[in-house]
Amino acid sequence: MDITIRKSKLVNKQTVKMTGSKSESNRLLLLQSLYPQIIIENLSNSDDSVLMKKALDSKDSLIDIHHAGTAMRFLTAYFSTQAGREIEITGSKRMKERPIKILVDALKSLGADITYLQNDGFPPLKIKGKQLTKHKVELTASVSSQYISALLLIASKLENGLEITLNGKITSVPYIKMTLSLLDELGIENSFIGNQITVKPSTKDVNTKTVVVESDWSSASYFYSIVALREVGAEISISSYKQESLQGDSVLSDIYEAFGVKTYYENNSIRLVKEHVSNSKLEFNLADAPDIAQTIAVSAFGLGLECFMTGLHTLKIKETDRLVALKTELEKLGATVNITNDSLYLQTSISIKENIKIETYNDHRMAMAFAPLGLVTDLIINDADVVSKSYPQFWEDLKTIGFNLK
Repeated sequence: MDITIRKSKLVNKQTVKMTGSKSESNRLLLLQSLYPQIIIENLSNSDDSVLMKKALDSKDSLIDIHHAGTAMRFLTAYFSTQAGREIEITGSKRMKERPIKILVDALKSLGADITYLQNDGFPPLKIKGKQLTKHKVELTASVSSQYISALLLIASKLENGLEITLNGKITSVPYIKMTLSLLDELGIENSFIGNQITVKPSTKDVNTKTVVVESDWSSASYFYSIVALREVGAEISISSYKQESLQGDSVLSDIYEAFGVKTYYENNSIRLVKEHVSNSKLEFNLADAPDIAQTIAVSAFGLGLECFMTGLHTLKIKETDRLVALKTELEKLGATVNITNDSLYLQTSISIKENIKIETYNDHRMAMAFAPLGLVTDLIINDADVVSKSYPQFWEDLKTIGFNLK
């Protein structure tokens, strides 16, 4: 499905209800498989979470997680601990190009039995589940936080718990802290001091507990972008959010102040208001929140602002190489973009080309990040249904607030 967006006008003061966080949901689904007493409310309806739940419930020996990178990492750790179970886990063509060696090496050092079925260091994998007794592992601190979270989620079920030593500067700390906060909520003892994380073995099952998943901050980013691209006074409310969030992307409320957008927390919702016009050069280090880089780049381009972002090294191993994809699509629209392995520099743009076709590269965030430009120009989003990976009702919600979609 391709979507054409004709230059649209926002219907002011609309409210959008957002589904639960994909990041929290996938962590809780794995923990629920280890501790069935957990009850989850406001679960994400994203493709990734649906695939995660299906895989955890499956009795099959072949697990296919398609494009779901989080599921690949988390399930690799999970099935390594399922004694007596033997499975093959695979995914899409792109998934077979996404590295998993660091996680597999860490699991093997704990005693896991994992074999590469095609190319060393990449899925698909054959996993023979067993009881893991070793409890110490070292990782390079700059790796994807999903590798670290995958280990932390199974840690309490290891015979001797787990000690992780992270070497170097740690990336995506909020996502690690999200995982540990969920363990806290379940009463699983853990600590994160300096570069060492420890999770104690759980000697008993957790008590029956209902956990309500906060709505997804990554999905909120597109509405921040929409408000940023509108005139002073534009306003949208989205629910359900809390000021003390576990999600790293909640830094949006600070970052978008540079775009003139103010966040007000009211009755478990956030109200976004465009309060002034920004004309400053923007600089952000997104090492702790790389998933919002695409949204920020497009917002800056739409407003003609210069923008420099660093801390983006993990974007090269996402659904696509997001740095290359961003450069390619922004330049089609008239931007001048320079990228390195971990940074993007967007120069000031004077005009935006019309009726450009935006390629999405099987990447949900490419489709959603570029959509707000429909407020300033006509454009076409190719393969627009890719949004179902994290936000299935995205296009319907845009219609609700006034986008002219075909």
